[in-house]
Amino acid sequence: MTTTDAPTARTDLTAALATVEEPPFRVPRDRADLHVFLQAALTLEHLTIPPYLTAMYTLRPGTNRPAFYAVRAVVLEEMLHLTLVANLLNAVGGTPLVAHSAFVTGYPARLPYSRDKIPVALRHFGTEALETFLHIERPEYVAEPPGHPSVADDDGWTSIGQFYNTIRQSLVRLTEELGEAELFSGDPRRQVGPEDFYNSGGEVLRITDLASALIALRVVTEQGEGVSRTVYDTDDELFGEAREPAHYFRFDELRRQRRYGPHDTPDSGPTGPAIDIGWDDVHPIDPEAKAAHYPPGSAVRRAADHFNEVYARLLCILEHAFTEDPVMMRAAVPTMLELRDLAGRLYRNPHPDPAKRAQGLHASATYEITERLLTHARGTLADAPGMTALPDGVRPAGPV
Repeated sequence: MTTTDAPTARTDLTAALATVEEPPFRVPRDRADLHVFLQAALTLEHLTIPPYLTAMYTLRPGTNRPAFYAVRAVVLEEMLHLTLVANLLNAVGGTPLVAHSAFVTGYPARLPYSRDKIPVALRHFGTEALETFLHIERPEYVAEPPGHPSVADDDGWTSIGQFYNTIRQSLVRLTEELGEAELFSGDPRRQVGPEDFYNSGGEVLRITDLASALIALRVVTEQGEGVSRTVYDTDDELFGEAREPAHYFRFDELRRQRRYGPHDTPDSGPTGPAIDIGWDDVHPIDPEAKAAHYPPGSAVRRAADHFNEVYARLLCILEHAFTEDPVMMRAAVPTMLELRDLAGRLYRNPHPDPAKRAQGLHASATYEITERLLTHARGTLADAPGMTALPDGVRPAGPV
């Protein structure tokens, strides 16, 4: 398969797809408009995290280690992207909104900023999940931003890359119109720095000017799709780290069960060592599961509800870190470890519905976050684990 081959979209879903609200098809006109687009980017970055976590959590413990670590690496980088977009929104005077029910997309959802109606569902690890991930991260020709003659006949977004290019163009234009100091006048105390962020691929950076803003956008786009017409990201150039395949190609390695070599290209496909994938070493789940499908008062229902409560707490922790105190990011690490442990116990349970259990399906986390859960979670932040001061020079470890 080359990157021009479209993965197959799944059509086994019966529920209507949730729709992610997209900004108007135009280049942001002013600071307030830019805030809307960056909040949309924040929502977009989060959209991928529950599906990726689901694939990772459904792997049976002790199996499929290459797949586990590949998906884990992508999750960590998506958390980095979420933080970089929040830093950018803060830098231009906005306020990131994370702890809100509208921020968490209902699943299955339609992939935004795409010509195709691609469903994004919570699936167990397997070829169906990987096909969805390849759609999300797929490198393709990126159309020019709205207003360019080449897209004069378009009335909507064609790709995630086009959406981010539009934000990039707006930043350059508004810097010229307002001046750099005026545009990047947000409170620098809201910037999450490396000392507050756990280890992951790449590095979180404080955004204070156009140059740092453009670097942040490069990280977000190039870690996902790779540098144009190549397999790899630019972590070696930007951070002095080992060069790694971009997200699309990490997922492609798993689907093809073979690694990309140092001289491989998107057209050549992977020619490196084989990857052993145990497709049956997973806990199969219903991609349309809801907590209401589990009997009230049952152990499975309590576990699913508790998972949602802890995920609501994670969102409140992130919003507090992005809007008030960046050190709160340290509490995200033990919270995600708690989610990992809860998921491990939840996914091991056969589905309580006899018909679904007969199909070999298991219970699963549903990521249904309500305002009631968020209100309760806000009241528990003072007791959030992980807020004990770390020794100087010590950074939080990876959370998943």
